[in-house]
Amino acid sequence: MAATDAHTPLLGEITCGSLLQKLQDIWDEVGESDEERDKRLLQIEQDCLDVYKRKVEQAANSRAQLLKALSDAKVELASLLSALGEKSSAGILVLQPGKTTGTIKEQLAAIAPALELLWKQKEERIKEFSDVQSQIQNICGEIAGTLTINDQMPAVDETDLSLKKLDEYQSHLLELQKEKSDRLHKVLEFVSTVHDLCAVLGMDFVSTVTEVHPSLNDSTGVQSKSISNDTLSRLAKRVVTLEEDKKQRLQKLQALASQLIDLWNLMDTTEEERALFDHVTCNIGASVDEVTVPGALALDLIKQAAVEVERLDQLKSSRMKELAFKKQAELEDIYAGAHIEVDPEAARERIMALIDSGNVEPAELLADMDDQISKAKEEAISRKEILDKVEKWMSACEEESWLEDYNRDDNRYSASRGAHLNLKRAEKARVLVSKIPALVDSLVAKTRTWEEDRGMSFMYDGVPLLAMLDEYALLRHEREEEKRRLRDQKKFQDQQSTEQEAIFGSRSSPAKSTSGKKVVGARGNGGTNGTPGRRLSLNASQNGGRSINKDGKRDDTRPVAPVNYVAVSKEEAASHVSSTEPVLVSP
Repeated sequence: MAATDAHTPLLGEITCGSLLQKLQDIWDEVGESDEERDKRLLQIEQDCLDVYKRKVEQAANSRAQLLKALSDAKVELASLLSALGEKSSAGILVLQPGKTTGTIKEQLAAIAPALELLWKQKEERIKEFSDVQSQIQNICGEIAGTLTINDQMPAVDETDLSLKKLDEYQSHLLELQKEKSDRLHKVLEFVSTVHDLCAVLGMDFVSTVTEVHPSLNDSTGVQSKSISNDTLSRLAKRVVTLEEDKKQRLQKLQALASQLIDLWNLMDTTEEERALFDHVTCNIGASVDEVTVPGALALDLIKQAAVEVERLDQLKSSRMKELAFKKQAELEDIYAGAHIEVDPEAARERIMALIDSGNVEPAELLADMDDQISKAKEEAISRKEILDKVEKWMSACEEESWLEDYNRDDNRYSASRGAHLNLKRAEKARVLVSKIPALVDSLVAKTRTWEEDRGMSFMYDGVPLLAMLDEYALLRHEREEEKRRLRDQKKFQDQQSTEQEAIFGSRSSPAKSTSGKKVVGARGNGGTNGTPGRRLSLNASQNGGRSINKDGKRDDTRPVAPVNYVAVSKEEAASHVSSTEPVLVSP
């Protein structure tokens, strides 16, 4: 019963006081001492304090977790508001008025809906950014030519998801879309131009355009065509190449057409034969842009025209040679009249080689020869005055040579037939010979003026004229010296003869025994007729004389002697004196 009574209070309302009373009753019944009771009560109080401490610690930990959760929520809220921009922050504050104060749980309860809404907005905003950036990435890849099908989605910067940033991306996307449209328009224009050029040139359009990029084929869609920088650059280069080919082919075709017309006119081709090449000659005066007919500049057509030109060229080759040789003969006559040395055989061989090789147009060859003939005539006119004086000089030298031969003839005063004619000629020859020095000086002055004006030597049959004149002056000087020496020798002999007559008396002159003989001695100016030869300077070196090159310079390394001059011995000189100028002997 006591046990039952003891547990009875537990079945009712249990409090700390009822439990303490129950404990006192038990101790009274047991008979616990006061000391033991105090000890146990202290133990009970300590246990209660420990329980309260644990509960307080648990409550503090719970509060700390709630505060941390609230702080994290606030940080996340601030981060979302910052990422989404000021406009989103203002909207959230309007939706949650006066919810920034209260208990911790109340504040958490107020922030939670805002966070959920912001997270939803963030996900939508990330999707918008990803979509815009993906389009930008694709267009940039198309422009750069690096777009691939398996490219990853672009990474979105979640720290800045503001509408301002989104507008920037959208503006950039619009610019890229416009640029893409412009590039696509340029690509289509290039492709159209390539198509037209290929048609005119007779080339395969598909293979030509797909060499640039496979997507440019007509079978692909417009939006699938490549718009990269490389594609545009290669298309532009291909268009330039085709346009240059078109220009070159047109020039070649026009040149062939011009040749055909010239050949037809030259060979009197019938209209029926000419009509076969109307498709070639119809574009002879057309510009590059005017030629648009498909196949108008095909290689087969140009080859056909070239074959026809070659065929006609072979037919007219003989005619061109005939005309060229005729003009060459005219040119050689002009050069011969002007005493200009040329190589006719080499010139004719060159004409033959040019005509046979086909490297020069016959019309150009004839025009060039006409130009040479014109220049040769001008050259001949510029040389005429000097050449006239040269002829006078040579004629005077011939008369001088004849006069010397005449003076050596002991029978020149005889009453033979024709003697009076020779006497008249001798008188005229002496007058003409006296003018030679002045004529030579005038000729030298004019020749030097001519050379200074043209910066070249005046050649006479391949020899410098000044060299010829210089050598003639040298020969004339040496001849005068020889005559002077002979005169001195004659005076010396006359003086000795006079002295001998004074001592031994007069005796017959040995000159009388030889006066009837004609002495053939070497003339002062050499040669057979005394005329300065056209190879005077060349013969000088062969005869041991002072050589003169074609530049008119003397070679002083050899002893000075005239070209055809033979040294006169003393005996020959005496004979020469006795035969030409008889010595007066006293009786």
